[in-house]
Amino acid sequence: MSDKKSKGQRLQKELSYHKQNYYELADKAERKAIFAYADGYMKFLDAAKTEREACDFAVRTAQKAGFTEFRFGDALHAGDKKYFVNRGKSVVVFRVGTLPLEEDGLRIIASHIDAPRIDIKQNPLYEDSGMAFLKTHYYGGIKKYQWTAIPLALHGVIALKNGETVKIRIGEDPKDPVFYINDLLPHLGQEQMSGHASKLIDGEQLNVLVGGLPYPDEDVSDKIKLNVLDILHDKYGITEEDFLSAELSAVPAFSARDVGFDRALIGAYGHDDRVCAYPALTAVVDNETPHTVLAMLVDKEEIGSEGNTGIQSKVYEDLMEEISVALGANFRKVRAHSKCLSSDVTAAFDPNFAGVYEKMNAAILSCGTAMCKFTGSRGKSGSNDANAEFIGEVRKMFADEGVVWQTSELGKVDVGGGGTVAKFVANLNIDTVDLGVPVISMHAPWEVISKADLYSNYRAFLAFMK
Repeated sequence: MSDKKSKGQRLQKELSYHKQNYYELADKAERKAIFAYADGYMKFLDAAKTEREACDFAVRTAQKAGFTEFRFGDALHAGDKKYFVNRGKSVVVFRVGTLPLEEDGLRIIASHIDAPRIDIKQNPLYEDSGMAFLKTHYYGGIKKYQWTAIPLALHGVIALKNGETVKIRIGEDPKDPVFYINDLLPHLGQEQMSGHASKLIDGEQLNVLVGGLPYPDEDVSDKIKLNVLDILHDKYGITEEDFLSAELSAVPAFSARDVGFDRALIGAYGHDDRVCAYPALTAVVDNETPHTVLAMLVDKEEIGSEGNTGIQSKVYEDLMEEISVALGANFRKVRAHSKCLSSDVTAAFDPNFAGVYEKMNAAILSCGTAMCKFTGSRGKSGSNDANAEFIGEVRKMFADEGVVWQTSELGKVDVGGGGTVAKFVANLNIDTVDLGVPVISMHAPWEVISKADLYSNYRAFLAFMK
């Protein structure tokens, strides 16, 4: 048989678009790099299960690489390596480049470090029927039933009246206790199981089980609650009133693990969006660039990017203006020439639920980081919808550096949708497009991603910075 290709075969190769599996394209050395990079990412996941912990991890990482803290009013010079912390919940790590800022603008990679979870209410602790519980209010878009009957860890801070802040992290060490949200046994669950999935568990039923041992004193009531308070006071020096100024969250007590016989995938809590935040951080910290680049790791995306730590806060615009002024540049001109990759995850096509996807435009696992021209819902409501010219520019960046990537959208047009921080950055007159890692079981207590897509995301950021 002749190896000579027909004209049609040649044309098909030259003219057609096909997504390609990164693992198939990668040689032995690159596969080794993919797996090595994933090891560092998994350590980050285990260390950073809340936005505060992710912020702390980023600061430590930056400091080890010689970055120093930036405060408003500080001078800046080409080559400076800085980080800016916003209230301990978000951080911007940036390098000052050598190119003229008014002509080149800022290169921004914006990711979020909050994740869906179960927050503890301000007056949470009570006792009922031989058990002590903490009342909760879930955070972000979750399937509530997924959070029952799994081991949970308690993370967060308690701010005392004297100004001291107590850090809490219980349930991660093998010797720690874990916590739990009760579910109904199937023997008594006929009525529960006949209802709509969103009603299997009500929000007010997501009470975290924290104790069952009575305090040894016949003269007191609520002995189990009192015993829990006694333990907390003995270990942390807190009282029940201190819950009023606490930020505590129940998160899955799972560690990040390889998934599959071939270890090609990672299962973990919080891929959304730490699978993009980690490559953003490491790309900026570990690599020099002639551009002025910022890794913006922000809070509150899962609830609309609100508040003074979400991307809608003026503090990020103020910071960009401070950088511009410190370098003698007009901020309006800087904004007009700036570019942003809004790096948030997208849905990976799942053949087990194929009916909600439009496969031609869905992200396929291990085919690289996924660019979403638009997000939003149905008629692109709430979307940035990036300009074709900017997408063409980014395509060239990726082609020049050999980045394996794909296009995607979240699902079928009328099925659902979602948003990212992209529209808020774009509102500042900054060209912005969404780019992120495809995820299986997004917003579940344990999500799955491909190591190849994680590394592709990192490679894409390097191309954007170069």
